[in-house]
Amino acid sequence: MEVDHQIRVSDGNGETTAGHGAVGGSIFARCWQRLRSVPVELWCRVAGFARKVGRIAREDPRRVAHSLKVGLALTLVSVLYYVTPLFKGFGVSTLWAVLTVVVVMEYTVGGTLSKGLNRAFATLVAGFIAVGAHQIANRCGAQGEPILLGIFVFLLASAATFSRFIPEIKAKYDYGVTIFILTFSLVAVSSYRVEELIQLAHQRFSTIVIGVLTCLCTTIFVFPVWAGEDLHKLATANLDKLAQFLEGMESECFGEKATSENLEGKPFLQVYKSVLNSKATEDSLSNFAKWEPGHGKFGFRHPWSQYQKLGALCRQCANSMEALASYVITLQKSQYPEANPELTLKIRTACGEMSSHSAKALRELSTAIQTMTVPPPASITMSAAIKVAKGLRNELSEDEALLQAMHVAVTATLLSDLVTIIVKIAETVDNLAWHAHFKNPEKTQKDIVIDIQS
Repeated sequence: MEVDHQIRVSDGNGETTAGHGAVGGSIFARCWQRLRSVPVELWCRVAGFARKVGRIAREDPRRVAHSLKVGLALTLVSVLYYVTPLFKGFGVSTLWAVLTVVVVMEYTVGGTLSKGLNRAFATLVAGFIAVGAHQIANRCGAQGEPILLGIFVFLLASAATFSRFIPEIKAKYDYGVTIFILTFSLVAVSSYRVEELIQLAHQRFSTIVIGVLTCLCTTIFVFPVWAGEDLHKLATANLDKLAQFLEGMESECFGEKATSENLEGKPFLQVYKSVLNSKATEDSLSNFAKWEPGHGKFGFRHPWSQYQKLGALCRQCANSMEALASYVITLQKSQYPEANPELTLKIRTACGEMSSHSAKALRELSTAIQTMTVPPPASITMSAAIKVAKGLRNELSEDEALLQAMHVAVTATLLSDLVTIIVKIAETVDNLAWHAHFKNPEKTQKDIVIDIQS
């Protein structure tokens, strides 16, 4: 007895067809459709990647310039290898110039200066010490020389590595110490097999210096990117973001046009977050800025450390803003009944005034840093906000009043703490203006009037 294993498939009209052909045809159709879609998907991905690259280039055209500068520097040092007379003078050590450009070239002038000078100085010192160690070890004979060289490498590498844990050295000379360890170890170890050690060390140092000079010339004279300017702009941007948060609080939470709509997801409640994450960028820019020569409006010994103090206070202020934003959102969702509407309205009005005055003060400080003009004293800039904060504290000093408007009082207390921090920010900007010799705004206005009249 035979069994028919064909699968009968209905075509929707009450008729049936053999299943094997239909199933095979559908599989083939799906595979063919998939193959046809591959070029389209590939083109979409390539187009998406191209749009992403274009967006990155438009956000900061200096990135494109930096990429071209690296290519230019590598092309210039490659001449040492391609030109026969130069290659005969330096030998295979010419590759150290290429390697130097690859590892030294940084986005900012300060970064390139920091790495370049550290590399050149560390190579010079390590070369001298390695040659001296070789001469001492050479006096111990063929058997004692490798043992003594191994001891020297162990002691100096250990000591140099430990020095990297010292904060002052790690902050400015960490890369130089790493190059010292690398150069000393290479020269000391190779000295056991190389006869002309001094010539080898001279060739390597010379090519490294050529690579460093190529990087410095390319970085400084071809579309330079100054770390100091970026740090200066970061400080003003952070102050503007803090002011934007307070302006949003005044208009959306305490002002006359405040609504009961959900505040979660509002843009002004997110701006402070980038300030919280700015420490790494700020420290890096500050470190590199200290290596840069005087340029533009910034002198050789510009007080870059003051920007770090200002940044620390801005992050402290952003932390308080994060607590305030979380509490305001939670309070709005909870919708607690107001026990004393009159007192609540008074507190909300005071909170709005504190927010408005503090935001205005932050905007003034940002403008003062941006234009490098002396800001008004902190006692004047924040006088209105301080007056409102003191009056509010006195209003809430009575236990009965505090209990009647507890939830709004917590918001007021958080805002009062913000006012205290902003006063410290204003004082730090005053110190920055004094150390950096900012111009007096009155003198600047007189100069402008004279220029217009002339």
